[in-house]
Formats: sequence, C-alpha cells, structure tokens
Amino acid sequence: MRILRIFVFLMLLTVAIGSENLNSHVFPRPLIIAYPENNENQLKCTSWRFAIETNNLSPWKTIPEECADYVREYIVGPGYKMDIDRVSNEAGEYAKSVDLGDDGRDVWVFDVDETLLSNLPYYSDHGYGLEVFDSVEFDKWVEKGTAPALGSSLKLYQEVLSLGFKVFLLTGRSERHRSVTVENLMNTGFHDWHKLILRGSDDHGKTATTFKSERRNEIVEEGFRIVGNSGDQWSDLLGSSMSNRSFKLPNPIYYIP
Repeated sequence: MRILRIFVFLMLLTVAIGSENLNSHVFPRPLIIAYPENNENQLKCTSWRFAIETNNLSPWKTIPEECADYVREYIVGPGYKMDIDRVSNEAGEYAKSVDLGDDGRDVWVFDVDETLLSNLPYYSDHGYGLEVFDSVEFDKWVEKGTAPALGSSLKLYQEVLSLGFKVFLLTGRSERHRSVTVENLMNTGFHDWHKLILRGSDDHGKTATTFKSERRNEIVEEGFRIVGNSGDQWSDLLGSSMSNRSFKLPNPIYYIP
C-alpha cells in the first residue's frame, strides 16, 4: 500500500512538472489522490478483520458480503498461515520461559477447531464464512473425521508436552463426537493429552464462554494450574479461571459467543 502511494505521488509529480514552469514549483490544483475502488474495499475489510480479531465487533453471524473475496484471499494466501505461525511461535517462546513446578500440575489448554484441527475444507465449500452457520451440515463434516492439523499448532502442542505441561483439550464439540474427534486428532499427530473435554447433555444451550469457564474452574479445583491457553475465539480464552497467558489464533470466518 505504501509503495502504491509513492507510485501515485510520483506520477502526479511528473504531470505537475510537465505542465508547469519548472521554476514555479506549483502543483496542479486541486491535488487529490483517489484510491482505486478495490483498494478502498480492501482497507474497509482489513479494518473489519481488525475489529473482529480484537473483539471490538461482536456478535456477528457472517462476514460482510463485500469482504468475501478479501477473506478467501487471506485464508488461502500466505497471510493466514503467517499469522498462525506467529501466534504459535510466541506461545512456544512463552512456554519455554515458564518455570514449571515439580508436581506435574502445570496445564496448557487447547481448543480443537481452528486451533488444532482445521475445518477449511468445509468452509471452502461454504463461502469462507459468507453463509450462515448450519450445524447439521457441519456435524456431517465433523463425522467424516478428516480435518487436517494446523501445522504450527501441532508443533506447539508437541513442544509443550516435551516441556512437561499437562495438556487439556477443551472443545465445544458434542460428547457424541468423542470417538471421531479422538480418531481425527490421533490420525493427524496429536497424542498424549491428559484429558479431552466436550459438551455434555447439560452443557447444550450454554455460551462457549460459560461452558469453558465452568470446565476451567473444575480443572483448577482439581489442583491444576492453567499456565497457557490457545484458542481461535475469545470465548475460548475469556471468563473465569483464565490462564496466566492466552494466545488468540486468527479466525475471520465465524464467531462463537
């Protein structure tokens, strides 16, 4: 964007010099720089993505229609992977800096969807968030058990295990999807977690913030210390019994309260 601005400025400068006396130093009036429409839309969609990632814009049900191409290009291009890599790298550096206790009670909590496993194959067929979420169709995808791992998250997962953390997986998936979730996780390289927590029958209807806070409360009540937490939604990270540090992965496709 900065290069584009410089380029436009130099073009205007050339026109000015060509149309004015070289000693006058007068630019044409009025001097107005107009950005192409597609760049203005990109700026608006970048601003929208910043607002949702910082949780300043919530709740929302779908991405703006005018940002469909922008979100798709971000997801399939290098930007999304670069952002995830940065989050995971920072989390790894923090994990290595922690002085773990000798009692094996230090915990790292991971969300599953868009944190450990990627559902992009599903969302690529549903407009990358342009369509209203359909729980029935999404459940059909989950039951295939073919979601790929997020590479940098797998690296972080293995790193925190090697450092001596206990790993808890805390997901909004239903208890009825336990078997397929376990199989999917293990097939993509995730092993040796201490506990996998899913929504039980009593949890349906609760917001993710409430459900995950309650489960983290139980982890703490059992004598564990939640040192780190990784998730793609603010509802994975906020509420009670929060971790010492939380790491938010990008997700411009959907919002879960």
